[in-house]
Amino acid sequence: MQPLRVALAQINSTVGDLEGNLEKIRHTLELGREQSVDLIAFPELAITGYPPEDLLLKPRFIEDSRKALDTLVTLSRGFSLIVGFVDQNQALYNAAALIHEGQLALIHHKWCLPNYGVFDENRYFTPGKQPTLFELKGRTIGVNICEDIWSQSGPTSTQAEAGADLIININASPYHLQKSRVREELLSKRALENGVQIVYVNMVGGQDELVFDGGSLVYDERGRLLARAAQFEEAFLVIDLPAPSGRSKTKTSGGTALDISKTSHPCFGEKLRKKRAEIPLPKRSKNFTPEEEIYRALVMGVSDYVKKNQFNKGVIGLSGGVDSALTAVIAADALGKDNVVGVFMPSRYSSEESRVDAEGLAQNLGIAFKTLSIEDPFQASLALLSETFQGRQIDVTEENLQSRIRGNLLMALSNKFGWLVLTTGNKSEFSVGYATLYGDMAGGFAVIKDLWKTTVYRLAMMRNKKRDQPIPLRILEKAPTAELRPNQKDEDSLPPYDMLDPILEAYVEEHKSAQDIVSMGYAASIVSKVISLVDRSEFKRRQAPVGIKITSRALGKDRRMPITNRYRGFYKSKTEHESATTEKKRRMKIA
Repeated sequence: MQPLRVALAQINSTVGDLEGNLEKIRHTLELGREQSVDLIAFPELAITGYPPEDLLLKPRFIEDSRKALDTLVTLSRGFSLIVGFVDQNQALYNAAALIHEGQLALIHHKWCLPNYGVFDENRYFTPGKQPTLFELKGRTIGVNICEDIWSQSGPTSTQAEAGADLIININASPYHLQKSRVREELLSKRALENGVQIVYVNMVGGQDELVFDGGSLVYDERGRLLARAAQFEEAFLVIDLPAPSGRSKTKTSGGTALDISKTSHPCFGEKLRKKRAEIPLPKRSKNFTPEEEIYRALVMGVSDYVKKNQFNKGVIGLSGGVDSALTAVIAADALGKDNVVGVFMPSRYSSEESRVDAEGLAQNLGIAFKTLSIEDPFQASLALLSETFQGRQIDVTEENLQSRIRGNLLMALSNKFGWLVLTTGNKSEFSVGYATLYGDMAGGFAVIKDLWKTTVYRLAMMRNKKRDQPIPLRILEKAPTAELRPNQKDEDSLPPYDMLDPILEAYVEEHKSAQDIVSMGYAASIVSKVISLVDRSEFKRRQAPVGIKITSRALGKDRRMPITNRYRGFYKSKTEHESATTEKKRRMKIA
């Protein structure tokens, strides 16, 4: 039996861009013709982009997406292809179409609809029930979609029992750190336990807070990795799959395979078969360190968000600190130095060191740099409020005035020039509310929103190891400060970040209680304070700009906590609860 030449089309679709996605698929089909493939697999919902969310509630969108599929059918002459689309048949289905020789041959409806974390598929789709099988060149092939293969009792086992020796699984699987390792372990296990080869094709690209990292995979029937496409870039991976060895194909009543291989077309010619046999299996792509992986995800997320939303440049408030420095470096790598503007906005509390460091960063990156002093508008604001504030002590109100003036200036630049404001807050700050509503939180895209402060430093140091070393060394060495009052340091208000971040990670990402976290070795008073700050700041996070998901539980769709919420079951005692309540009242002033 001759090998089956399969191509994994790891493409970057844009939600709602039906014409653009169709053109990308058409171009990819031409690559398939050039390389004489038998079968091309495209990602989940490749025609509509993923996730289309409430576009799926618009009848016209469903109609137009089906017209796009019909157009694609007419382009399929010469080989077979599998592509994700939205099917409507009384209900809506997340579907995969098998198209062969100008005909829509089969449709698979996704069985297992994820409804956790960032996923909300039960809102839109109805689960499928029938296993989908077809035959091509003597191979019995099962088709399923993303979550289908994660479930041990999903369609993969049913298809294998029905005689499938190859599973094509199409995906829009979003990235988070370590996700690629989890996928590899899962797919190896599924291939081995079912005795099937698995072709896993994943989407790539940024969509709002999500990044799809690609990394498409091919496994043999013994669970061994045969090929891997690159992460964070489009790819067209071609592999010649030999027939699996020692595979028993005793069919059960689980499904019926449609034989499409009897139709003659150019890809089945003897001359092309010889050409296929000459091509070796692709080598594995490079594995990245965790810091490299995160960095590439951030660069892709920024690049796609800015370009897909048709902004011309990104603008960043440069403070001379590590958060804005890392954000600027990511933006320059994502958009090009000519498309990034850094703005330094000093007040009476800004140090000369901060100015030198911010300007040095901009010079190292080659980005535009502007200085807009906020001293005059700050002075004017204080004068305007002086009568109203008479008799009141200076407090966080005056600090936040400075931040809001800066946010106002950045948004003015955005309005005037069409630049997207890239905010610079990190996950540690967002978690505890160490951020100013309508101030440093003002903007369109929060680049490092899902990075703990300690991770920010790791990425900055990793990026600085490259030849250009863009971030001035002093930025990485000095104590973090907002510079909103004399001699201010972050640790005046918060525990040190190397203590704060593990507490936050345990509470926010791992759902641990105060007692659990105290048992990790942290003081009860500190744990109680941190938890109170997290809970009290929910109203701020709800108003924060969208940001790139990096961890397994980001502060967006992953974590949907009520703003109005009096549950305090995570405290160990009434005393802790009362202490947290007092802290909560104090924090009411900090917005």
